[in-house]
Amino acid sequence: MPSSNIVVAHAETGLVTAEVVRADRISPSFVRLTIGGDDLSGWRHLGFDQWFRLAMPIAGEATRFDRMSDRFDTRGYLKYLALPKATRPEIRNYTVREFRPDINEMDIDFVAHESEDPAHAGVAAPWAVSLPVGDRVALIDQGCGYRAVTGTDRVVLVGDESALPAVLGILRDIDPKSSGHAIIEVPELEDRQAVAAPNGVDVQWIVRQPGAHPGAAALDALRELPASATAGPVSAFVAGEQALATGGRRHLVNEREVAKQAVDFCGYWRQR
Repeated sequence: MPSSNIVVAHAETGLVTAEVVRADRISPSFVRLTIGGDDLSGWRHLGFDQWFRLAMPIAGEATRFDRMSDRFDTRGYLKYLALPKATRPEIRNYTVREFRPDINEMDIDFVAHESEDPAHAGVAAPWAVSLPVGDRVALIDQGCGYRAVTGTDRVVLVGDESALPAVLGILRDIDPKSSGHAIIEVPELEDRQAVAAPNGVDVQWIVRQPGAHPGAAALDALRELPASATAGPVSAFVAGEQALATGGRRHLVNEREVAKQAVDFCGYWRQR
């Protein structure tokens, strides 16, 4: 089974550059970077779980963005790989946590993975944890993954900490008359964030037990939802660790008989 059915939708804005203007450790597992700049004045603001390719200056001041493609399709990726390693930025996928068009600012939440092994720490997290105010970055808008099903305002949303910005963004922007369930698993109690959700959507926070496989508790909670939660048309979104994304989709389609096209899912990462 593929680990995602999310559609890529390039914006005409192409490559957008910005600067980290604020950086804060907002909870035990999250760092929030705020980026700003005049280039963001043309950002295609879609809300929901809008995501983008983020190019980060891991090479420090030597990093160059001017030779990158305006698109991250096959041709753009090959052009990226051909760039000199000494000046090439690292690229990862992230979700817009909040966008403020009136002042050209965007918040991006990073999961601050704690690992004793540097090889497992990743690239983006150590950079974000360094609170890199003043660093330049570049973004390529890729659109939204969540697609509301026509004819229903009922939702089932499931994610771990890596999908927290996506789930909260969807809750913020869906129809206020929506109903349903949202399940969000986080490593620590203090990682919970304020939720702007319709009154009819039950939001369930799950704090993962130490040593448990990420996403396993959220998947169990999805399986325990009452039959009425998925009876009839529903818009579903499941994202996070790959086993959660694929397992959630399999459960909804095979066990709950939710239409395949009604389930958007994405494996953001894989537990090693």
